Parts: sequence; C-alpha cells; structure tokens
Amino acid sequence: MVPLKRRKVVSSGAGSTGSHDVTFPTRFPQVVLFLLERKMGASRRAFLSQLGGKNGFQVEEQFSERVTHVVCENNSGEEVRRWLESQVGGRGRSAAHLLDVSWFTESMRAGRPVEILDRHKLQEQQMNEVEVEAFSTPSYACQRRTTLDNHNAVLTDALSLLAENAELSDEDGRGVAFRRAAAVLKSLPEPVTGLTQLRGLPCLGGHSLRVIKDVLENGASSEAEATKQSERFKALKVLTGIFGVGVKTAERWIRDGIVGLQQLQLSERPLNRAQRAGLRHYEDLNRPVTRAEAAAVAAVVEEAVAAVLPGARTTLIGGFRRGKLTGHDVDFLMTHPEEGREAGLMPKVVSWLDSQGFLLYQKTTRNSYLEAKDGPARPPSNMDRFERCYSIFKLPEEARRGGEEARRGAEEAEPCSGAAAASQVKGEGPKPWRAVRVDLVVSPISQFAFALLGWTGSKLFERELRRWAGHEKAMSLSSHALYDNKQSRYLRASSEEEIFAHLGLEYVPPSERNA
Repeated sequence: MVPLKRRKVVSSGAGSTGSHDVTFPTRFPQVVLFLLERKMGASRRAFLSQLGGKNGFQVEEQFSERVTHVVCENNSGEEVRRWLESQVGGRGRSAAHLLDVSWFTESMRAGRPVEILDRHKLQEQQMNEVEVEAFSTPSYACQRRTTLDNHNAVLTDALSLLAENAELSDEDGRGVAFRRAAAVLKSLPEPVTGLTQLRGLPCLGGHSLRVIKDVLENGASSEAEATKQSERFKALKVLTGIFGVGVKTAERWIRDGIVGLQQLQLSERPLNRAQRAGLRHYEDLNRPVTRAEAAAVAAVVEEAVAAVLPGARTTLIGGFRRGKLTGHDVDFLMTHPEEGREAGLMPKVVSWLDSQGFLLYQKTTRNSYLEAKDGPARPPSNMDRFERCYSIFKLPEEARRGGEEARRGAEEAEPCSGAAAASQVKGEGPKPWRAVRVDLVVSPISQFAFALLGWTGSKLFERELRRWAGHEKAMSLSSHALYDNKQSRYLRASSEEEIFAHLGLEYVPPSERNA
C-alpha cells in the first residue's frame, strides 16, 4: 500500500486536519488518530478522516510516535503490527491502541472518544506451544467450493445471527462482513480448534475473530446469545416474518408499541394485500418447506407450463438446486428454447394455476430489462428485472403428506419461532393443505444461463461473483448479462460453464455454491 500524501502542516495542537487540507479545531488534544488504509481503502479512509476532523479529533496522515490510537478495518492486531513495522522501521511497536473501526464510529456518534472496551481491541493471535496446521483458502467465495457439509456450524451460526441482526439494523456493511467470515469457515475441510489455524485467512476481521475466540473458549458467543435474547431482535424477527413486511415497516410498528402478531391484529392497523395474506398464513410460511413438498409444487408448475406452452422449460432454482433439504420458499425459472416464445407465458401460467385453485395470493411484475448499446448503466440495486410472480401456493394434503416426516425432522433440528408466535394468533385446526411461498420467473433463452446462475445462489456466492467480475476482470455481471468494460461489448453465454470461463474462474457446480 502506498501511504497517502502528507497533509499541510499545522501548528501542533492548533487544530485537526480532515481531507482536502481543511483545518478543524481540535477538541481532544490527548487523542491522535491514525486510520490504516490497508483493507479500508483510500476513499473510505479519506471520508472517515474528514469525519474525525469535523468532530474535533486529530487525524494524522502518516504514522508517527505522536499517534495514540490506530484505527483499522478487517485486520488482526498481528497484521497491523507487522504492517506498521514494515512502514516505519520498528516504530510500530508503540504504545498506541490498536482498535477496530467500531470504536471510531461509536466515538463519532458520541461526539467524544468513548471508553476502549475489549470488543474494540484488535484480536491478537497467540502462538500455541503445539503448532496447529493452518488452513488456507482463496479470498473470493466464488473461488471456493462450499458444500452443505459445514464442519464449523457452531461458529458460523453465531456469525450468521450477528449478520442477521446487523441487516435488521440497516447496517448492511457489518452484515456482509459477518457473512463473508462465516462463508470462509463453511468452506474449511475440518473443524477449527484454535485461532492459529485461521492466521492469514481472508475476510476474518477483528470483530469476527473475537466472536470465534469466544465460541472456541466458552462454547458460545456471549454477543450472539445477548442478541438472541434482545427484545428488539425478537420483535423484528417476528414482524419481518410476515410476508410483505420489510425492516422499515417493522421498525415503525415497534416504535408504536407493536412487537408481536396479537398486538398487530388488535391494533387494526391497515395492511396491504400482501401483508394480509402473510398474516393469514404466517404459521405455514414460517415453517420449512421440505424437498418432497418442493417436488410436489414442481409437478404442478410443470403441468401448468406444459398446458399453456408446449415445449417450454421449467427449472427448480434457489437452495433446492444447491441440494438443500429444506427452504423457506420454492423458486422456478421458466423459458422457451425459441427466443421470444416466452412472451405471454407468465399470465397464462398464473391464470391456469388460479383456475385450478392453487393460488392463495399472487402479484406479477413485468420485465423491465433493456440491453443498452453502450453497456449497462449502474443498476439501482442487485435485483434483476425479469417478469416475476410472487405467490402463496396452496399445496394439497396428499402432496404435502409425502414430506411430513422430513419436515418434523427439520423442525426438531431448528424450531421455528414464527410458528410458535403464530399459534397465539388463532388456533386453526388441521386443514387439508398448507401455504407455500412460490416465486416464478420468466427469462428469454438468450439470458437463461445468466438467470440460472443468478437465481441458484447462494446470495453471498452471487455477491462475490459480481465483486470478482468488477474488481478483478473489469466486467459487469447481472442475472441478465455479462459486459466487458475494457472491450465495450457483451459476452454471450449459453451455459453457466461459459460464464465462469468468461470470468476466468474454475466452474463450481450448484452443490458447491453454499457459501
């Protein structure tokens, strides 16, 4: 890393300098910060430096003996000390605090330097007397093969729960960091027994390492357990478990004192059509869908497609294509081998399913994708723009019964809090069907390979594919197309294997994309 240019010199103690050589008054002369660019990036470092200066902190451009607090992101204490020593010839062994960026952000919110707690300190990796063989793995999840055989479930469960809490708190960056750390552990061939095995592995920041250390030493993460018991987390889990309810809506309800399903019903709050259906079928929709149930839905969807457009193809996508035994919904990708013949397929399939009594709810969106001559503009989100039907499917008892035994096993392994919550709403007796979330997607055959890749997942695997394409290959990848920014042209593909080849990656089959 090449250090940023030194800022204009200001008289000692006179002020703190942010980006663009702007001088701010210093409020905390005893605190001198240095933000390490390594893994943080130059633009983020510049932004945080300016933010620190505006809040009265002294922020140094280069490390010196004056620095009292070194702020880092996604680095271990050992990595930082090694880097500082390489930059300043041994002066890295200073008395400066080595801190995670969380201390900095909390200080910015408080408007003052907050107390340094253990969770703020960078993880120091200690060598055991008996050296344990370290693991190695590539940086990007799309370079790794991750099966469903997770040898570190107790560690990844804790990290995934913290990721979910971050996402529910609108902290997507933190959520992605935890997800990437969990993905690295999922890909390891053996259980982790000590932190020394993780030395040099990518995506394991200080916060994630502290969680891992806590689990290894105590059998559980105190932070994850506290999160699990948090009233806010429990309320958000229940309310966002309602089909059609997002985090923003759930937070608004919580601010109004609504933290459960009973309170929501008693409040007589106006709900849209999707939310009413989600509340009505809450228990079913929050219960795992088994592979047998997914197969039963597939049989019906395939019959509908064959009835309205002979020759059209239907493919089961999502987690079930990756080999999962249970899922929260069932997704299908539909196309026709002849370009353009897929037009009009969705309304016909939906009409057929509705006429046969299979749909409890459905909402269809139109295809809004247009291929630009000068390449794709930056998309507003990672969502694709295919024609799609979000539906709640009515799966008959006879089809459902085949997966009942497997469902019981899945529920015993991982009880669903939503089902328990729903049982408080209304005690419905046994019914001859269950509600299942089903998403239908239509793609032209020219985009089918990209749609198949994008809709197979996992979510993190797809995110890492797009990141690899952009950072390593100067390409733009979506569920519609692959565009080479250097050559200013689209790269066509008729299979997933061709897409991996365009990206310079070894092909990873669906069963090994469970990042």
